[in-house]
Amino acid sequence: MEKLNKKFCGSKGVLTQGTIHVHHKGFAFVSPDDCDKFPEDIFIPKHLKGNAVDGDRVEIVISPDRKPDKGPEGLVSSIIERSKEELVGVVWIIKSKGDYLLYIQSLGQSKTALVKKSNKTQYNIGDRLLVKVIDWGDEKEPAICSVIDKLGTIEQAHTDIPAAIKDFGIRQEFPKRVSSQVSALSSNVEKKDLEGRTDLTHLETFTIDPDTARDFDDALSLSEDKNGHFHLAVHIADVSHYVKEDSPLDIEAKMRSNSTYFPGACVPMLPEELSNHLCSLKEKVIRLTITVLMELDSMGTVLGYTIVRGFINSQKRFTYKGAKEILDGSAKSPHYDALKRMEKLCLLLKEKRFKRGSVDLALPDVVIKIDKEGNPTGYEIVEYDITHQLVEEFMLKANEIVAEEFMKRGKQAIFRIHEPPGDDNLADFFALARSLGFPLPNKVEIEDIQKLFELAKSSPHAEQLSIAYIRSMKLAVYSKENVGHYGLSLENYCHFTSPIRRYSDLIVHRRLFEKNEKDLSLIAKDCSEKERVSFKAEMSVLTMKKLRLLRSYQAEDPSRIYTATVSKIKQFGISFEVPPIQYEGFIHISDLKDDYYEYNSNTGSLTGQSGGKCYKVGEPIEVLLEEIDLIVMETKWALNCIPKKSKKRFPRQKKKFSKKRKKR
Repeated sequence: MEKLNKKFCGSKGVLTQGTIHVHHKGFAFVSPDDCDKFPEDIFIPKHLKGNAVDGDRVEIVISPDRKPDKGPEGLVSSIIERSKEELVGVVWIIKSKGDYLLYIQSLGQSKTALVKKSNKTQYNIGDRLLVKVIDWGDEKEPAICSVIDKLGTIEQAHTDIPAAIKDFGIRQEFPKRVSSQVSALSSNVEKKDLEGRTDLTHLETFTIDPDTARDFDDALSLSEDKNGHFHLAVHIADVSHYVKEDSPLDIEAKMRSNSTYFPGACVPMLPEELSNHLCSLKEKVIRLTITVLMELDSMGTVLGYTIVRGFINSQKRFTYKGAKEILDGSAKSPHYDALKRMEKLCLLLKEKRFKRGSVDLALPDVVIKIDKEGNPTGYEIVEYDITHQLVEEFMLKANEIVAEEFMKRGKQAIFRIHEPPGDDNLADFFALARSLGFPLPNKVEIEDIQKLFELAKSSPHAEQLSIAYIRSMKLAVYSKENVGHYGLSLENYCHFTSPIRRYSDLIVHRRLFEKNEKDLSLIAKDCSEKERVSFKAEMSVLTMKKLRLLRSYQAEDPSRIYTATVSKIKQFGISFEVPPIQYEGFIHISDLKDDYYEYNSNTGSLTGQSGGKCYKVGEPIEVLLEEIDLIVMETKWALNCIPKKSKKRFPRQKKKFSKKRKKR
């Protein structure tokens, strides 16, 4: 590594430390600890990350030579601290000498693990093992591990979530000190808790949440006066009243940073006694809140606001579906007028957000249904209808106002920031839009992007463009430095509305009413890191459930043809989106058997040299699912028809696993 350092950055390289995030393709980015000195993530090429794995704290050397329009690059010089000592691996290959090669889902293709043969215990292909790392090996060799426990097999769907929790290091059980603190709390709000608070129980108040929601951390009230002015109250559960700084509850919440949501299950940031009961804004009970009281004119412009510690008595718990039925007139409710007012104000706020440059990316949500054994039984498409939109608009407005309040006070806070995307990423998105036939000028402004999505709404490409646009964006993160939120076109924005499930919101609550001298840079960085880990764990399980669902369809009808949409074309193959479960499949160019295809970088297409068949982004294609490998979470697809047997095939998971598999 010493020679590599000299070759890579000479004597001018800059040393710094940070957390590494490894992409499944092998390259990585390091988020520096010193955000003030190094505001950008550092790109680490695949061959320069050493044996670092996702989440490790590393020391890196940053190259002094920065290419124009490119971010900083570096190499990993040493590992400071490993992110974890335990992993969950699935027995992938049994080697000739009896050693077991494991595929680690949290590390993807970047690192495998090896468990030495044991005379005491034997394992089979597909066994899910919790292992302890003895030696991380190098960048090419697997990590050497010992087995702690067998969690089950890849065939057992109920092991998906426990495996992900262990593999990604999600804290699940609450320690005794936390349980002791919770047991000392009253089960209901007491009279003493109401002292010094604003009584808001006279307001018409209700919650609107998904069918399956168990914790309700926001409630709404809205009235309209004779001048046509709106009086909006956004009530948020006052978690800070119960979770005091540096208490066992606070320390544990900080270590978790957020709740983690899996299909059909949740690992909460706070114990259920708080998240589902004492802090949950249930109907017909007194609950403590921090409330943003706003007055808006008839056009939706905020005229004034106050932020108070109060208490409410929610009259109704609505689901999105229930609220929509009332607005549509298919069900009756005494809260009909309030809901219609909310719809009216929501549309005004959406219009104002559009005028300031925000892009409307209203996408339906695909919910995978799960049975008691963890098997997927189907899916539900949840449309982003007006009830979802009004809740979001009111939450956005509350978050914006709280952020503005911190700026007015000149007080530090944790902001939710979103930096503009890089030119290269947007160029790819613009190329996609043009290839689909949408007109865009050479110099694209935000107004052009807004017009694009308005046009796309009446086309079959709306979802594809929305997903591509989101992927072109940088990640939103937490920061004590307020640099604005590009996606929302806001100068001031923070997370305030979900303190039950986000530690950043809890900190924001405290700083509104209490003195707090904690290092916000470290808290913001930690919240961002933990959010990434939870997201990866969630996506890992969601992908597995989608694969299991696809496999059940394959078992019912092996010749089933899916109509998919080409989402990306590269010189090595075609990526496509399989509706309606939003699964991205891939066909390698070598599997296009009917012709020899060449890639045209100018048009982003693949064209057959003999028959002239051309594949372009956005076009519908018919695909057949050939095989599924649950271990490495990969699928093999064929185009248009049942193909001839290819040399590289995955073992069919519906058959019993063989004892050995050839090394890949």
